Amino acid sequence: MHGAIRKIILGAAIVGIPVLSLAQIAPTTPATRPAQQQQVPVKEVVLFTSGVGFFEHYGTVQGNATTELSFKTAQINDILKSLLLEDRDGGKVSVVTYASQEPLERTLRSFEVDLNNNPPLAQILNQLRGSSVTASVAGGAPITGHVLGVEQKQKPAGENKVIEVWILNLLLNSGSIRPVELNTISEIRLDDPKLQQELVKALAAVAASRDQDKKPVTLRFNGEGERRVRIGYVVEAPVWKASYRLVISSDAKALDPAEKKDAAAAAGAAAAKADGGKLQGWAIVENQTDNDWEDVELSLVSGRPMSFVEDLYQPLYVARPIVQPQLFASPRPQTYAAGIQQQQQLMQQAGEQSRASPANAPAASLARRAGARGGAGGGGFGGGAALGAVARESELLDPMSSVAAMASGAPVGELFQYTVGNVSLPRQKSAMIPILTDGVKVRRVSIYNASVLATNPLLGARLTNTTGKLLPQGPITVLDANVYAGDAKIDDLPAGQDRLLSYGIDQQVLVHSNDQTNDSRIVTGKIVKGVLEVTTKQEFSQKYVAQNKGKTDRTLLIEHPRRPGWTLADPAKAAESTDTLYRFEQPLAAGKTQDFTVKEELTSMQGIAILPMDGGSIDYYLKTGAIPQNVKDAMAKAAQFKYAVVDTQRQIESHQQQINEFNQDQTRIRENMKTVAQNTDYYQKLLKKLDDQETAIEKLQMETKQLMQKKDQQQKELEDYLANLDVG
Repeated sequence: MHGAIRKIILGAAIVGIPVLSLAQIAPTTPATRPAQQQQVPVKEVVLFTSGVGFFEHYGTVQGNATTELSFKTAQINDILKSLLLEDRDGGKVSVVTYASQEPLERTLRSFEVDLNNNPPLAQILNQLRGSSVTASVAGGAPITGHVLGVEQKQKPAGENKVIEVWILNLLLNSGSIRPVELNTISEIRLDDPKLQQELVKALAAVAASRDQDKKPVTLRFNGEGERRVRIGYVVEAPVWKASYRLVISSDAKALDPAEKKDAAAAAGAAAAKADGGKLQGWAIVENQTDNDWEDVELSLVSGRPMSFVEDLYQPLYVARPIVQPQLFASPRPQTYAAGIQQQQQLMQQAGEQSRASPANAPAASLARRAGARGGAGGGGFGGGAALGAVARESELLDPMSSVAAMASGAPVGELFQYTVGNVSLPRQKSAMIPILTDGVKVRRVSIYNASVLATNPLLGARLTNTTGKLLPQGPITVLDANVYAGDAKIDDLPAGQDRLLSYGIDQQVLVHSNDQTNDSRIVTGKIVKGVLEVTTKQEFSQKYVAQNKGKTDRTLLIEHPRRPGWTLADPAKAAESTDTLYRFEQPLAAGKTQDFTVKEELTSMQGIAILPMDGGSIDYYLKTGAIPQNVKDAMAKAAQFKYAVVDTQRQIESHQQQINEFNQDQTRIRENMKTVAQNTDYYQKLLKKLDDQETAIEKLQMETKQLMQKKDQQQKELEDYLANLDVG
């Protein structure tokens, strides 16, 4: 639209629209006393790793009381779904009121001027058709008239140019129609006060919709005297996260090669001498609520209860069909959604977790944890260690000596929780809270996987969770002798289980893994009811050559791909296996080179019917040394039967070929006889030759018939022989 309307004078001030709560609408009785506004602070917070939090307020109220909580608009659905209220000393919970949320589009459509989708001025004026307006035109007198409509027209703008302009058509009191360009109008006044007020209300609704980020919820408690009240609810909350620091001390050494007997002995000996490690865990939490946390009991739960959002806050309207008069009614076409059958997969978690409380502890225990405040003592870890060697002091930083765990941990049903007492955290702030400082079992390993890094293993460790607590997933900063060594990450680690960690590249060890062989051969065969069952074995061999150029011994853990259907031949078993790989542990002495070979086998069986086999195939299996001699003898006898059938078939084909040659020659003779007289010597010669050939054909046909009978007999003898042939 060319030009700009600088102002629209509405002729009325924006007025406030009162909002009545349910308590104001309810009838008043003489016994009703006004409720006093009182605060009930939050005292307990339970955060889950599924993205929700349980919040509990408790305090005291006096007489008839109300308390107001503020929530984000997006949280109201959770509040309406999960709000729990208790007036513990004889009082009663009354009405819960909150600001309703009528859809803005529906509200705006209720006014005479629809402001949905931010309509331009031309569309607004088109909605005012028939209304009286006064337009102030630049350089002219005001024009008063009724709006006929707004249209777009072309207007000359220089030589061979036109522009599009918007025209307001007004019906004047004189009866004439006055077109006015919108870009020449400086002001438009609505002459109808009712229409002015409608437009003001519509604009007020638009303005109010911008302030919907926070909604108050008012709770009412009715009763006598001072009473204890509790308020609980579940709302969306940031996922609490875990972060760890793992110190690997000098006690966590690799095995001495002299101690190495086999993989099982190595693992046991290493576990016995690998107690030198300490794990420090921090919980990262955010208070994204609109309430300050003052001395709350904070519980951090590792578990994922099912949670969802249902739209209970938005007013919903049922679409009603428009019913036509009976004369015009007709059936409506029907559509049907396709049916889907779903299969549920049961997920099983490996490992066991010790439980200090009943397995079926009620969910209410998440709200009350008697005696769960306080924390386990941290204790120091001596040795004068540090994150780095930037030294202003003679001793380096010891990250473990001054941090004590503030949380106590215990199972709750199928979940695990850390509880921290007396936590204060202002709204919209975050915090790191130490939740454990415990000694753990750590054993150094160098982890080699050719698909990760072809030439070097990774520096790693096998961490055993000896803390008695569930360790939630999170990153681990690894300190080797209190010097930063790298970063690692773990998934959820229940008590008593172990996990591998890798945090750097072991540049002291080189691994060569390109030597591979793959062989396939027949290992045996047998005949079952005329079918040769051949057993074939495929063998795959992978050789790893590792060289330790360092000055310390290593325990090399080789991750070898596990292929479906193949079995491990050498070594007989792995130190451990997963669905996709084997893990083998091998000692690797300082300055030494050692090779390790993994052999796998795949045994398959193939059934081959002997009856349709050709002679070449039979000869191939007769020459295969792995097939037992009695099986070969049986196959050789079957071959004799088969060769006899083949020989007879060859004779039949030879007879048929001779008959075909005679037939072709007879056709030639008969054609020649048509060209000569019957009383000539040549004609008589041809006739005699034709007679001799007929005699020969009859003889061949008789012999062919006999040969076919012979072949059928030979074929039957072969089939009878194979039908009951079982040789192994």
